[in-house]
Amino acid sequence: MRCVIARFPFDLTRSGVLASMKGVTPELVTGDSVIIGRRQYPVKQVGEVITGQDRRDFTAGEVTRAMTRLGFTCRALPDTSPARGLTPLEEASAQLGTPTPR
Repeated sequence: MRCVIARFPFDLTRSGVLASMKGVTPELVTGDSVIIGRRQYPVKQVGEVITGQDRRDFTAGEVTRAMTRLGFTCRALPDTSPARGLTPLEEASAQLGTPTPR
């Protein structure tokens, strides 16, 4: 399949992507991801491996579209905010409270 990633044309095949990613250790997924074989890879890592380009040269959307067209399962990062405490600024603001009207 012919696709354009970062303004460069690539002829990608499902078997070619599988071969390129064979033996590559997945990085920690913090954003969009693609499942290749039994592993879940960050989309930007896959794009870097299959194109040989720097991750800053393309968007995750370009690689996601290409991987979806090749039949791979792509997942977006869920919109859940992690449970966390207050930042020091938020804590100080809460301690000061809101101003009282005069």
